[in-house]
Amino acid sequence: QVQLVESGGGLVQPGGSLRLSCAAFGFTFSSYLMNWYRQAPGKERELVAVASSSGSSTNYADSVKGRFTISRDNVKNMVYLQMNTLKPEDTAVYYCNARHIYGYNNYWGQGTQVTVSS
Repeated sequence: QVQLVESGGGLVQPGGSLRLSCAAFGFTFSSYLMNWYRQAPGKERELVAVASSSGSSTNYADSVKGRFTISRDNVKNMVYLQMNTLKPEDTAVYYCNARHIYGYNNYWGQGTQVTVSS
């Protein structure tokens, strides 16, 4: 059974840090791009960070460059999002996404809430 299970969200003060984790089950992890998306209330879901199938290549939305880091562990089937210098505008539900390198399949986690507020 395919599953993506996110964890690590919560409430943090501006300037703080959080590390999101996503555990993957039921598919060949190393054949998938792993992505983090987020969706704030009243806004469309946006792509935040991308990791290539090997993890050697990453890309970020301009709004998070220099503050967020995506990484993956192809042995543990995990993907992470280290978020530093958090801002109130980072408040959103964060979703883990797996997309096959040839586009065959696309999987989503249930999301984890991140709230940045004093």
